[in-house]
Amino acid sequence: MNMHTQLFVQTAFQQNTRIVSCKETRKAICIDPGEPSDETADYVIDNDLELIAIIATHGHLDHIGGTAYMHSRFPDAEILVHRDEEPLYFSLPQQPLFMGIQPHQFRAMGMDYADPPKPTRNVEHGELLDVGNLKFEIRHCPGHTPGHIVLVEHDVRTVFTGDCLFSGTIGRTDLPGGDHAQLIDSITKNVLSLEDDFVVACGHGPDTTVGFERENNPFLNGSY
Repeated sequence: MNMHTQLFVQTAFQQNTRIVSCKETRKAICIDPGEPSDETADYVIDNDLELIAIIATHGHLDHIGGTAYMHSRFPDAEILVHRDEEPLYFSLPQQPLFMGIQPHQFRAMGMDYADPPKPTRNVEHGELLDVGNLKFEIRHCPGHTPGHIVLVEHDVRTVFTGDCLFSGTIGRTDLPGGDHAQLIDSITKNVLSLEDDFVVACGHGPDTTVGFERENNPFLNGSY
């Protein structure tokens, strides 16, 4: 397999930040940098990787809180966000308020965010993102948030699902911009359309497979 994935579990929400690299070319992307992390940035440098993009599956704070830091360490890397996610992405400094956290608590809780850096460009549904010899198909997968995306690498049979699909459950739809029916439709069209052996690399918790979720996830098999 030509793809290597390095996992970093970050933030109080135990979010899965990943550096995904092409073994042959050493080009890499950072998916969902959750918090400022020397460990994550140093991994790129210590392994002689070329970080070409920082990409957000969506704009919740535990998935983009480290974007500014990674941008400061790798200023030549593109910052990629779906157009429909920009309002949430740019609301990063205010997002703790959505959870009832007061401004005087931000710093103590590690949530004193500056404005995130402007995206280099918007990714679109169906485009292919080349990372060395890897090709990630971008699929717009709204429902958890309006501009949520998943990334599919067909040759290595892996889909990075952010917070739309987890092992045994699905993403929340009770937050602003969430829509349960839309999320189920998105998962059905963009994830369950893949074959059963595709690995599902989730935004929180362990990896799973498309086949396991098709058969066992109560939100997807009709048992919920």
